[in-house]
Amino acid sequence: MTDAATRTKQGVIFAILAYSIWGIAPVYFKLLQAIPPLEILGHRIFWAFFLVFALMFGLKRLDRLKPILTNRAFMLRLALATILLAGNWFLFIWAVNNDRILDASLGYYINPLLNVAIGMVFFQERMRKLQVVAIGLAVTGVVIQIVTFGSVPWIALTLAASFATYGAIRKRLPVDSLTGLWLETMLLMPLVLVYIAFFARPEAIDLSLNSWQLNTLLVAAGVITTAPLLCFTAAAQRLRYATLGFFQYIGPSLMFILAIWLYNEPLALDKLVTFAMIWCALALYVIDNLVFQQRSKRA
Repeated sequence: MTDAATRTKQGVIFAILAYSIWGIAPVYFKLLQAIPPLEILGHRIFWAFFLVFALMFGLKRLDRLKPILTNRAFMLRLALATILLAGNWFLFIWAVNNDRILDASLGYYINPLLNVAIGMVFFQERMRKLQVVAIGLAVTGVVIQIVTFGSVPWIALTLAASFATYGAIRKRLPVDSLTGLWLETMLLMPLVLVYIAFFARPEAIDLSLNSWQLNTLLVAAGVITTAPLLCFTAAAQRLRYATLGFFQYIGPSLMFILAIWLYNEPLALDKLVTFAMIWCALALYVIDNLVFQQRSKRA
C-alpha cells in the first residue's frame, strides 16, 4: 500500500471516529440528565480548558497563541465565534436532556445546506443548480412544518444557524482547531468561574460531595469535547475537504437512530415531513458533489 493510500485510509478512520463520537454524544449527556444543562456546560468548558492546554504544551504549540492574543481584531471575531459556540453547546445539552434529540439531529442535517448558503452570501461562492434545488427543498420542508402543522423547529434552526455562523467566522481566522478551542475555552472561563462561585449547586464546587462515578463523567466532559476535534483535525490533514464532507451525516444519523430506537422519542408527522424533505435535499447535495468531483478529475 502506498503512503498516499495509507494516509487516506487513516483519514477515513479518523473521520468516522470524529463524527461517530459527535453522533453518540447524546448517550453521554443523558447520563448527566439530573444535572442542570448550564452546570454541564460549565464542566465541559472547565475541563476542556485544562485538557487542551496540556495537549498544546505536549505538542509544543503554545507559540501559536501570541499572534492571536496580541491581535485585537482577531480576538474580537474569536469572541463572537465563542459566544455562538457556547450557545450551540448549551442548546444541544438542553435538547438532549429534554428528550429533543430528533430536533438536534434535524439541526445538524440542515447545517451543511446552510453552509452552502452562507458561502454564497458572504464568501461570493457560486452555487450550482442542484445545490440551489437542495436548499430550496430544505426551506420548503421547514415552511411546510410551520404553515401546515403550526410548529416552528426552533431548536433545529438555532443549532444549524449558530454552528454554521460559527464556522463561517472561524473560516476567516488564521488559527488551527486545537489552538482555537483553547482560546474559546479561555474566553469562557471567567464566566464559568463566576457561575460556579455564585450560582451553581454545592456539588459543582465540591466534588467530594459526588460519587466517583459522577465525578468521572463530569471530568470526561473535557474528553468528549476534545477527542472528536482531534480526530477531525487528523482526518482533515489526510483527506480532501470535499471527501471529508461526506462523513458529516454520520453524526445526525446516529442521533436520529438513538432518538427513535433507544430513547423512544415520538416521530410526529410534522417532523417526519421535514426530515423527508431534508433527506431529499441532502441526497441532491451529495449527488451534486459526486458529479462535480468527477468532472473536476476529468478536467
